[in-house]
Amino acid sequence: MKNKILAVALLLISTFSVVAQTAKEKDQAVITFKKTTIDLGTFSEKSPKVSCVFHFTNTGTHALIIHQAIASCGCTVPTYTKEPILPGKTGEIKIKYNGKGKIPGRFKKSITVYTNAKPSLQRLYITGTMLGIDDPK
Repeated sequence: MKNKILAVALLLISTFSVVAQTAKEKDQAVITFKKTTIDLGTFSEKSPKVSCVFHFTNTGTHALIIHQAIASCGCTVPTYTKEPILPGKTGEIKIKYNGKGKIPGRFKKSITVYTNAKPSLQRLYITGTMLGIDDPK
């Protein structure tokens, strides 16, 4: 009899734990990007600086906070909305790429975004082709 009561008690505790966790996951920030990859196109080594903007919306129920945005290399510099983004509101991450001193050709760079959202890590990508000075367009 004690075993049955203990088993029922454990079952109830685990059920309430799962329900509480599910409710907690619904009450949070969610970052939703319009695009996670942007192609910067083709540009010349003579003008190696290009930029783009990733737009996002907080589709969650709590304020979204971007903790960091880190690029995969020093040639890519992200800047982002510092203030909390309320539910339903939008923000942006601006990316500047500088190909000066880089080998011409196709490239793909990543930007890792850390937030308080679920999931807390999001990867963005920029791609493009930098033509050398002597390359035909």
